[in-house]
Parts: sequence; structure tokens; C-alpha cells
Amino acid sequence: MQVIKKIEKLDYPNPVMTIGNFDGVHIGHQKIFDFVKRKAAEINGTSVVITFNPHPIKVLYKEHPLKLITTNEDKIKLIEKCGIDLTISIPFTYEFAQIEAEDFVKDILVEKFNVKWIVVGYDYRFGRARKGDRELLKKLGEIYGFKVTVLKAYKKGGKILSSTAVRNALFQGNIKEANQFLGRAYHVDGEVIRGMGRGSSILGYPTANFVPEQEIIPKQGVYAVKVTIPNLKTFNGVANIGKNPTFGNTNMSYEVHILDFKENLLGKIIRVHFIERIRDEKKFNSPEQLKENIARDIEFAKKIFKKNKTPLFLDF
Repeated sequence: MQVIKKIEKLDYPNPVMTIGNFDGVHIGHQKIFDFVKRKAAEINGTSVVITFNPHPIKVLYKEHPLKLITTNEDKIKLIEKCGIDLTISIPFTYEFAQIEAEDFVKDILVEKFNVKWIVVGYDYRFGRARKGDRELLKKLGEIYGFKVTVLKAYKKGGKILSSTAVRNALFQGNIKEANQFLGRAYHVDGEVIRGMGRGSSILGYPTANFVPEQEIIPKQGVYAVKVTIPNLKTFNGVANIGKNPTFGNTNMSYEVHILDFKENLLGKIIRVHFIERIRDEKKFNSPEQLKENIARDIEFAKKIFKKNKTPLFLDF
């Protein structure tokens, strides 16, 4: 897949385009991409995804607490895995946001990108102050000679599948639902740092403490996870997100015990794929009680790994 990170004159046959932020590249987005690919194949054209970096809300509403599901780099990788021919990642600025809806279509989509077909979701809006909608898009399509398809909302489990739905599931610790919506295991990357050493010296379960790169961290608690280590492989593990209340900590920590693994990971970047939530984090009366519970967590996680079909992962 080719990636273009600016607005420029394109020379591709019959571009079939979809436009959006596509945070998470969840199953609903993937359905849109599949439709784009089918239409491109029908007219011997090029499947194109237009997205924005950074997310418009980050620019226009800086006080908004929006947290993104994927980094921009991961988003591009996920779009590529969907089999799209070309992704245009438009730099989103305040100046860009002032472009009127009609000018965006005429000056960019038509004159620069030579669009032949536009595919959007049911709630798509565009242009300055989001004045453009699907009806305007269809009207402009008649004027400039491109087709427009508006797809219905995609539902899973009775819920409209959206980036917001994925975020809510992650915030609630509902990893199973989040993964079903994403079509893969949600992951967090992080550099392994030096921790307090309690895992090895006190509890007998060494952990890799890491600093998450992603904006969304699942709800505090204990999780069955898969851990990918560059140049090695993916291992089973148990992760804890929280404050280690048994030891009276007040700061958040992110750590994972990797099963059957003893190498030193200090300074390395690891990828933690969340499979299933085991329990809430809780305060135990003693380190011994905590140690006994960790042993039960590990056994519970092993049962999860045995019964669950391994979900798809996004590799480094």
C-alpha cells in the first residue's frame, strides 16, 4: 500500500474513496473498506482511504478528553492489512478546518484526487463547521460526475459498532467486547523500565514494568494477555494495571508477568495484547496472600488460553 501524507495531484485510475478518522480500524471500518475494494475492482479503479492526522478533535477542541484507540502508525498498518491500495493521511490543521464543504469536494476530491466514487458512513459530515453531509455530497456528485454510496450502521451484538463503543468497552474493562468489535486483540506498547523489584524478591513472580504509549489503557485490574517481544515471539502472560494497593502505592503502574520467560527486557519495547479480564485489583492483607492470589490468576489465565481461540494480533 502506498501512503501519501500531503494533498497533491494524484494520477491513479478511477479512485474509489472513503473518508474518515477510522480510529481503531474496527470491524465497521473494515466493512467500509471491503465495499470500497469491491467497487474499485468493478470499475478497474484504485481503492483509497482518506484519513487525518492528528484527529480533528485534537486540533479544534484541545480541551476535549478524547483518547484514541490506535496510534497513527498503527492505524496506517491496519488499513494496509485490509488490502487498500492507497492511504492519504492529510495533515489536519486549524487552517484546513476552515475549508468550506463545497470547496473541499471541488478543489481537493475532484481537482486534486480525481475521485470517481465516494463511500461514507451514515453519519458522515465534512467541511467547515461540519456543514457538509451526505445529501450535499450526493448533490455535488451529480455536478462533478462522481458516484456516492452511503452505508448503513454496522451492528454487533445489538450495538452500533463505532470507535466510541470500542473506547467505552476498554474503559469498562470489557476486553472481550472490545476485541470482538476490533476483530483483533487490543494492544498496548511500552518500554520496559526498572520497577521496585518486588515481583522477583518478594512474590516470586518477576514482572516487566512498562510505560504505555497508547492513550487508552484498559480499566484497572488483572488481565490474561499475550506479550510480543521483538525478534523473539509471543508469550502468554498476566498483566496488572493499577496501584499495587497491598504495598500502599499511590502511583499507577503497568506490569506483566510473562509465563516461562526469564530474559532481561529492560529498555526493550514490548507489545501487550489483552485477551480477557480476570479480576479487579484489590488490596490483600499481606504479600503472602497476594502471592497465593497471583498463582490462582496464572492458573485461571492458562485456562483462558486453552479455551479461547487465539485472536488476531497486529505485529510490530
